[in-house]
Amino acid sequence: MHFWIFVFALSCFIVFYNYIGYALIAVILTWFNRRKAPEHKDFLPTVSFIVAAFNEEDCIAKKIDDSFAQNYPAGKIEYIFITDGSTDKTAEIISSHRQIQLLHNDERHGKSAALNRAVAVAKNDILIFSDANTFLNTDATRNIARHYSDERVGGVAGEKKVVSPAGLTSEVGAGEGLYWKYESFLKKTDSAFYTVVGAAGELFSLRRALFEPVDNSVVLDDFVISLKVAGKGFRILYEPEAYAMELPSFSLPDERKRKIRIAAGGFQAMVMLSPLLRFWRHPRLSFLYISHRVLRWTLSPLCLILAFVTNAVLVAITDNLLLQAFFFMQLAFYGAALLGSNLTIGNKVRLLKVAYYFVFMNMSVILGFVRYLKGTQPAAWEKSKRADLQSH
Repeated sequence: MHFWIFVFALSCFIVFYNYIGYALIAVILTWFNRRKAPEHKDFLPTVSFIVAAFNEEDCIAKKIDDSFAQNYPAGKIEYIFITDGSTDKTAEIISSHRQIQLLHNDERHGKSAALNRAVAVAKNDILIFSDANTFLNTDATRNIARHYSDERVGGVAGEKKVVSPAGLTSEVGAGEGLYWKYESFLKKTDSAFYTVVGAAGELFSLRRALFEPVDNSVVLDDFVISLKVAGKGFRILYEPEAYAMELPSFSLPDERKRKIRIAAGGFQAMVMLSPLLRFWRHPRLSFLYISHRVLRWTLSPLCLILAFVTNAVLVAITDNLLLQAFFFMQLAFYGAALLGSNLTIGNKVRLLKVAYYFVFMNMSVILGFVRYLKGTQPAAWEKSKRADLQSH
């Protein structure tokens, strides 16, 4: 029985630590080491604004207008859009704007290859990357750029906001939106403690001098690129006042496809970034990387299963009321997730949708691990459909 109790307790601890515990430790340590960052709101370095677009004719015109609306001196920002492999009118629409440097090849080699090619022609000191289907607040570029007055800063991660316009019903909108609010809290905590551990491709930035080209096979280019900068001893700061707004996935199958791809890419990235596990070389970065990312993609999904199975065994062989209460809470949680999978019920009771999205994410990680082992996740992948742009 002691074995079952040990496995149950350890599984619960790892899940709690991964999702809540490490952040509490980081907050406490940051509080004891409080330091106010210098304000340099008027620091305006030269910026290369890079957008990789593949068959985005439905939203690229809006993305162009959004990019030109950035509150930044025109003489200090260049726009580079790359449309490799696009077969629709994306390149044609971009080419009508002389302010944009368009890069286009008929062959498609994936986003990593596209970013490598775009950075190779970029002329300015700071690189800002943004996805074609996300839209930024007008001061995003300015709020990112000001952090580079500090030479210890190697990159800046913007905030991702999942927005659901009025009248739009999405199977995943509530769960995805709350998940990213939680992730934003963790990124703010990580940044205050030391550095963000992995930027999101919707909006992130780094010094051009620190950019290291990534292999064309890399799936999570944004994650790998930003963490390689952090691995060189530079901080990646989080800037919530620079945000990218994105519509939720159109349906659960579309979101599942996206999550499985991310998970498969996560396992690939962990192998590539194995030097970050050397705790003795960069203890703060390793602490955040392992606690926030590695556990999320490895032990946490397994521990959720072990916690349920071992709890069931213990309830069967003992009369311990506390263990029975834990098992009842697990049953209630997974029951709520099952109810939340129903679109009608889930949209009426938000907490049910959140429970379902949590289970959905962890199941996707397991499926992503299987895909990684099979080696079937290409770098150039089929796009996940987003909710109707016209509703935005």
